[in-house]
Amino acid sequence: MQRKTTVPAWAGALAGLVSGGVALGVAQLVAALVGPTTFPVVAVGDATVDLTPAPVKDFAIRAFGENDKAVLVGGVLVVLAAVAAVIGLVARRRVWIGYLGFALFGVVGVLAVVTRPDAGAFDVVPTVVGVAAGAWALGWLLRRAVAGETTGVSGETTGVSGEATGVSGEATGVSGGAEPEPEVERPAVMRAGGEALTFDRRRLLTGVAGGVVVAGAGAVLGQQLGSRRTVDAARGGVTLPSPAVAAKPIPAGADLRIGGLSPFITPNKDFYRVDTALVVPQVDPADWTLRIHGLVDRPVELTFADLLKLPLTEADVTLTCVSNEVGGPYAGNARWLGARMADVLRSAGLRSGADMLLSTSADGFTCGTPLDVVMDGRDALFAVAMNGEALPVDHGFPVRQVVPGLYGYVSATKWVVDVKVTRFDQDEAYWTPRGWSAKGPIKTQSRIDVPKPGGSLKAGSATIAGVAWAQHTGLDAVEVRVDRGQWRQAKLAEVPGPDTWRQWSIDWAATPGEHTIEVRATDAAGRTQTEQPAPPAPDGATGWHSITVQVA
Repeated sequence: MQRKTTVPAWAGALAGLVSGGVALGVAQLVAALVGPTTFPVVAVGDATVDLTPAPVKDFAIRAFGENDKAVLVGGVLVVLAAVAAVIGLVARRRVWIGYLGFALFGVVGVLAVVTRPDAGAFDVVPTVVGVAAGAWALGWLLRRAVAGETTGVSGETTGVSGEATGVSGEATGVSGGAEPEPEVERPAVMRAGGEALTFDRRRLLTGVAGGVVVAGAGAVLGQQLGSRRTVDAARGGVTLPSPAVAAKPIPAGADLRIGGLSPFITPNKDFYRVDTALVVPQVDPADWTLRIHGLVDRPVELTFADLLKLPLTEADVTLTCVSNEVGGPYAGNARWLGARMADVLRSAGLRSGADMLLSTSADGFTCGTPLDVVMDGRDALFAVAMNGEALPVDHGFPVRQVVPGLYGYVSATKWVVDVKVTRFDQDEAYWTPRGWSAKGPIKTQSRIDVPKPGGSLKAGSATIAGVAWAQHTGLDAVEVRVDRGQWRQAKLAEVPGPDTWRQWSIDWAATPGEHTIEVRATDAAGRTQTEQPAPPAPDGATGWHSITVQVA
């Protein structure tokens, strides 16, 4: 006789939720052995990033900043949890539907994994093993949710609270003399061929506790095994050579040392990070190689040791993200050490007609850089160090590109492993088909750091200060005005060259009331920022940074 289930809805949903957790925990543990990007949540998240329209990505960066990836992963987990609960809810009556739901889960995960640019044959293993573990856990929990008790003689069975229930016309009751009860399915009773099955809350909850332990242990161990310990150890063992060309000393007046003002050199821990990597690539320098090929006479392949043997150049360069809104935080200045890209490319023998470098990251991201910019004499580097230490893993260890004067999406490839010399009319990089400009020269920008937007001040003498940049062109002037009054020239800090941002400040006699402060910059070529506002897409935001403050 087919078993009829009467497991309560909440219990089915709980069983599904815990089974989903087991699936993800086991998958993460296996992914730690196969590769962190094979974790199905990461693969689905990466696919979501790739398929998301550019305006939605822009909104995510504006709304969540550097936490956009955590929000995306959290959203994927919430959706998975909801679907797992629904699977458990349905499976409490027909468990095979639950198995089918987990199978569909697996298909989505496998498709997300195999469509990654660097997918391998074994990358589907975490998803398959995780789905199998989740399906098994679901069946196990639903079986634990019911218990059978058989007592008496002649096939009499006893259910909950001493009530006796018969099947197929068998007598019920204490003495057997009562009339047979009509066959009614009670919420807490399940019948199967003479056996009374009752919902067992305690057995279910102990099973759930075990499932939670398995899911948590898998996740924690997976994170530990898949952590960056090996790469961090390798990074700590890197001995940086002295630069063949040292950077100019930073002038004494480069940092105005005003409270709240961005320092001239951005500490590594505070440097902005915007990229497409949900899981930071863990690249062992012992295994790293850089391949230069395409429109060249002699393809080149360099190891990390080869790169460190080249004459290295040190340079102060400010990097800026094209997603930065006017006045936004996605800019930072650092001292970089690396091999000049132009020297490496010349060693390969550039062919006529080439105008683009299509660089590829270890995680498959691509970036298109104008070749003429790299070759015009500026300090474009294959960088190995940042502010006196090997590159942080989050910022591209072991090697990344740094090109002054270009937004990061067309120049600053992290974890770079491949450079194809090509043409813009033959190849496209990651962001171009998503609506962004193929070439991204940085636009002159200025930002107010002090006072903070919406802040309050005391009336009297105050300081307005900030930073401005026009990489590889340099800045000539910064002007400030209050309440649309006269523009006043700000004091400019010293800089070692045209590739960094520049601090500025101006004194202000603050009067009580609400005030609007605006700033604009003029670059060394005489071009003043336009007042016309424009969003970051497709080639960088424009407009004057403006803040409102209250003076008491």
